[in-house]
Amino acid sequence: MRGGGPRRRPTVAGHDRHPGGDRHQRRAPRTDEFDPTEYRRSSGPRAARKVELPIPDGIDTTILDRSVRAELRSLSKPNAEAVAGHLVAAGMALDSDPKRALEHAHAARGRAARVAAVREAVGIAAYHAEEWAEAITELRTARRISGDPRNLPLLADCERALGRPQQALRMLSDPGVGRLDPETRAELFIVVAGARRDLGQLDAALAVLARGGLDKDRPRPGALRLWYAYADALEAAGRAGEAAEWFAAAAGLDTDGETDAVDRAAALL
Repeated sequence: MRGGGPRRRPTVAGHDRHPGGDRHQRRAPRTDEFDPTEYRRSSGPRAARKVELPIPDGIDTTILDRSVRAELRSLSKPNAEAVAGHLVAAGMALDSDPKRALEHAHAARGRAARVAAVREAVGIAAYHAEEWAEAITELRTARRISGDPRNLPLLADCERALGRPQQALRMLSDPGVGRLDPETRAELFIVVAGARRDLGQLDAALAVLARGGLDKDRPRPGALRLWYAYADALEAAGRAGEAAEWFAAAAGLDTDGETDAVDRAAALL
């Protein structure tokens, strides 16, 4: 995500999904079958059928999250298997070929447009492919279907990418914020703080990040990225000594070497 924190890439179709929400209990009706209109291109009064993207060989659909598989039970078995294949293929291509991932997500949507997990997958793939407007549309649709607000950080980040930081700020006032798990809430603080920085409001950015928790003795979920973003904002504000302190604190949590916090701290000493 933009601004301050190290980038945390969201995932598609249940891989490392955030907790929260009971979408698997909200099954879509059996009308979620393949809609051929999703695979038609308009060319005047006649429409030509678009050939569906093939699913790569060897795809293991059992790696899908249980809640996603539960949603797909609203489909016929052959359709559910095809949708699952596209979702897994999208997840596998997300980092290496986001455009291809988006194509697979589109193919899944063509077969199951009313399944929340599918629309979320399209939104996340669009986000990775930097198709910001499409990501917003799909993630909002997923939320309308499921009621789950967990993609608020992505929606805010898309608004920033489109040059609309004020819209990103509004996400922090969304009624669903209170339902976010702590790590996702930390992500939202990071993105909203970045929007404040876009507007030249460094002090306000620091205040937003402070809401995520700055107790070094009791780091909350998401503290690594939030403290890194806080240190970055402090450095931008010319407070090098404090920035070094918080980069060092972030480095202390970074057991997997996710960030360059150690180097950033050393550079400021």
